[in-house]
Amino acid sequence: MENMDSKPIPALEGCIARIEPVNETAIREAQERQDYRVKVPRSLGRLEDISIKIAGITGRAFGNDVSNQAIILMCADNGVVEEGVASAPQTVTLMQTINFTKKITGVGSQAKHFGIDLLPIDIGVKLPIPEEYLTDNMQDFGKVVNRRIANGTKNFFREPAMTRGEAIQAIMVGIEAAGVCSAAGKNLIGVGEMGIGNTTTASAIITALTMHNQNKPIWSLYQYINEIVGRGGGLSDEGLEIKKHIIAESLIKYKDEISPEKEGVIDPIGLLSTVGGYDIAGMVGVYLGAAIHRIPVVIDGVISIAAALLAVKIAPRAKDYMFTSHKSLEGAYGAASELLGIEPMYDLGMKLGEGSGCPIAFKIIEAACAVMNNMSSLEEAKVDAEYLNEFREDGQFENPSLPRRKWKLGLKKNT
Repeated sequence: MENMDSKPIPALEGCIARIEPVNETAIREAQERQDYRVKVPRSLGRLEDISIKIAGITGRAFGNDVSNQAIILMCADNGVVEEGVASAPQTVTLMQTINFTKKITGVGSQAKHFGIDLLPIDIGVKLPIPEEYLTDNMQDFGKVVNRRIANGTKNFFREPAMTRGEAIQAIMVGIEAAGVCSAAGKNLIGVGEMGIGNTTTASAIITALTMHNQNKPIWSLYQYINEIVGRGGGLSDEGLEIKKHIIAESLIKYKDEISPEKEGVIDPIGLLSTVGGYDIAGMVGVYLGAAIHRIPVVIDGVISIAAALLAVKIAPRAKDYMFTSHKSLEGAYGAASELLGIEPMYDLGMKLGEGSGCPIAFKIIEAACAVMNNMSSLEEAKVDAEYLNEFREDGQFENPSLPRRKWKLGLKKNT
């Protein structure tokens, strides 16, 4: 791909400009429809919220189909592992990237069972992937797509992980992947990764974003970082302390690139290029691409949510197209989830990564759409629900995420 160091901002701004607001009319119509299904309004909780959010994305209040699914997997290595921040060798990145094509990993086994396509992309795996597993055609869901920018990032403790141009190049790969999924008719996508050392890059990104969001001074970094950085794939106590030290010292070192104007203002591309990874940059692009093509997109765990935070920094409207999956046990996830402002769908004690939380979330979203599409209205079910009107009038059934409405007495006609 073309090196974008010379003109990085226009290349990205042209894509961001294509992201439109969600359809507020469809959201209101979906809310009205949910309120008059054969149930007490709001009794299906977040399933109702999910179906209404889907309506805003597609522009259709009901009749939405989310059964054609794919998970995009960005695979890359991270030079910072040279500092002892990971317990696994980088050969794992290579082998798991190959194993995605065989659907024998955590996410792969679920994808095989549910009939979900996987799209693994080599965006910077250090070790060479054998030719028989590679393809240059991103429409080939059966192989690893070759979009390798370099053999892993540089060691960000010693120098920036990548150039700004490389960061944007990786983002553009993600946008391309989302576009390919759209062209293939995918109507629900998930975002996953593979890359030894990427809990370090994700934790560095989340630490920087949450500190700046809370206006915490740089000198409080060491105290604050204890709340954010976790053990990743299973670090020892000594390894965890090394990891914290590497992140803290690097954020201090790159503070001018991360926040070039003043405290509290983050340059997301500066943060990504100094302490991020190609996998995270690629995932940023997937979120942006999903918003461009109006496809609902599911966040996996802590690496995936770090990329989601950066995507929202770059294009705030992208958040309206995102859904979370599970609550990751990794330390930085709680802070990231709070900052993003989207509550996890479920908590099964998971922390694997690689998009493994997405298939379960897909089924929840399918259930939400099924309720919206197939549940009868009060009139159709011949249910006398006049008793609900007094509760409607005092706002007990209001969706807190939507503007308050004035209710009229009597049953709503079927829509």
